[in-house]
Amino acid sequence: MSNTPDSAVRTWIEGHRAAFLGDLVEWLRIPSVSADPGRASDVRRSAEWLQAKLKETGFPTAEVWETDGAPAVFAEWPSGEADAPTVLVYGHHDVQPAAREDGWHTEPFEPVVKDGRLYARGAADDKGQVFFHTLGVRAHLAATGRTAPAVNLKLLIEGEEESGSPHFPGLVRAHADRLACDAVIVSDTGMWSEDTPTVCTGMRGLTDCQIDLYGPDQDIHSGSFGGAVPNPAMEAARLAAALHDEQHRVTIPGFYDGIAELTDAERELFAELPFDEQQWLRTAHSHGTLGEAGYSTLERIWARPTAEVNGIGGGYQGPGGKTIVPSSAQLKLSFRLVAGQDVELIERSLGAWVADRLPEGVRHEVTFWGATRPCLTPLDHPALQAVVRAMGKAFGQKIRYTREGGSGPAADLQDVLGAPVLFLGISVPSDGWHAPNEKVELDLLMKGVETAAHLWGELAATGRTGRA
Repeated sequence: MSNTPDSAVRTWIEGHRAAFLGDLVEWLRIPSVSADPGRASDVRRSAEWLQAKLKETGFPTAEVWETDGAPAVFAEWPSGEADAPTVLVYGHHDVQPAAREDGWHTEPFEPVVKDGRLYARGAADDKGQVFFHTLGVRAHLAATGRTAPAVNLKLLIEGEEESGSPHFPGLVRAHADRLACDAVIVSDTGMWSEDTPTVCTGMRGLTDCQIDLYGPDQDIHSGSFGGAVPNPAMEAARLAAALHDEQHRVTIPGFYDGIAELTDAERELFAELPFDEQQWLRTAHSHGTLGEAGYSTLERIWARPTAEVNGIGGGYQGPGGKTIVPSSAQLKLSFRLVAGQDVELIERSLGAWVADRLPEGVRHEVTFWGATRPCLTPLDHPALQAVVRAMGKAFGQKIRYTREGGSGPAADLQDVLGAPVLFLGISVPSDGWHAPNEKVELDLLMKGVETAAHLWGELAATGRTGRA
């Protein structure tokens, strides 16, 4: 276990809080919107700002890495100890689009501190959570008297996460030797609530597609031809209806093959969380729950795979009626995947499933848009327990466990580097990621700093057992 004194860390951090927040505000003023080509120079400016700040922090190596899109930032600070584990921190410096007219109370790129909260685009997602590592490593050094971290510390901060990370897998493969590590820390996630600190143990994967169906060569008269030729819009509806059975299980053959089932211990840990289903429904703007039989709501969104119809269309959509058999229809599907599922197998199985259900006279194309693999770290993994201990020191209470129902590029790091992915985030649901008036709770942000200060000693104590 780390011997870093809790009080020494806390005192040092508090003494440097104002300067830290001043730097963060400066970074948040850079509108690094990767989705907007007109902001490309700002995204680059953000990368260069971070590179300079990491050098100022003490990282002997800090570089801007080019991609075919927006630049990433890499930094490295060797421990100097032969047996020290190597840890890679992942985050991103690009942000979602934001404008005052979207409903912001203030200018989104003019940070405002009010009632213990910092409001700005990127405050929580993800600049605040990236930046707390800079003060965290300095607090670690100050409290321990070290001149270098207890681990070989690396950072990879990408610039296209909010645009789907199109060049990230290639970047990781191209620099796999320099990114090699024993564990990956992802600071692009959150906690259950202000009062219930949690650590995330996994994220679901994702694959999505469009199914295009073609019938007649053009729209045709439903009176002259309807009932005697196939209707692609009806076939799209049939496919959507056949996607699940009466137990709301996905019907694609092989979909559940190899899946990592929930353990009794995990189900008990999920059940410990103060989950208010009615409040969750209000957040979801839904009037009821529905899903795979035999699983709770949290289990469905965190630990079970899903298939969703994201859109369905075809034929006439204008006012009034138009009596036709449409020439084409479309179906957009997405699949959230969990550990153990094979993305390529599922994509092949879907193609065969579609082909088997279409009648003669309906041609089809299935187009996939790329996939993100799921990642999951076992509860008893030494590196995960190091994160839990570090958070426990910072928060002074029991740390509980969650998973993430969404998807991200973390699995690319796991796949290429062969290292476990661990999640360290302090954001809470009210922070409003991607929404107007995004903010971060300043006291929680400083808890993130404190956790990071303890983490390097805790991980060093595990040795190199963190590698998967």
